Amino acid sequence: TGSHSAEADSQTEWTDVQKKIIPWKNSTPSLDLETAFQDRAAKLGKSSSRLIVVASLIDKPTNLGGLCRTSEIFGASALVVGSLHYIQDKQFQHLSVSAEQWLPLVEVKPSQLVDYLQQKKTEGYTIIGVEQTAKSFDLTEYCFPEKSLLLLGNEHEGIPANLIHHLDVCVEIPQQGIIRSLNVHVSGALLIWEYTRQQVIKQKQQQ
Repeated sequence: TGSHSAEADSQTEWTDVQKKIIPWKNSTPSLDLETAFQDRAAKLGKSSSRLIVVASLIDKPTNLGGLCRTSEIFGASALVVGSLHYIQDKQFQHLSVSAEQWLPLVEVKPSQLVDYLQQKKTEGYTIIGVEQTAKSFDLTEYCFPEKSLLLLGNEHEGIPANLIHHLDVCVEIPQQGIIRSLNVHVSGALLIWEYTRQQVIKQKQQQ
């Protein structure tokens, strides 16, 4: 996967638990995540997305590798994982096809998610869960805020109840088949794309 460097974030309380991987900025450890992403966006000609994809609850390296690839392709600002050790897994690398070298990765363990979500709320992010609940919004009717944090559930248990209480909104994907669940990478990809589509439309309207 190439060499990676951990970047300290002095602006929040997360110095002890977040390791930010920005391979193309090894020489500037003080650069914060948002500035680094804007620099990357300028270099690669991508929009400066404000979407954070949180995959800390996901266990399978294939799903994480696929999400890494999808997040990078659509220009998400960061992918949060439960452990950075996943990026060394061959299955992860096979699915990511080197996307981890171009996408900031943040390590937040599952036990740290409540505090992490609360921190992001204070930064103005809307916390969006991909889950079917009694009050879920249909994806086709939901308008994503610019600063969106997408929380994906575990492959088997989904999003645990203690985290659902910290969500601002749940969004579900309309389904017509007999089988009532999608692979978590597919679910994540659909929401990542819809966020991207809406932001692209918004940018065109502002021009």
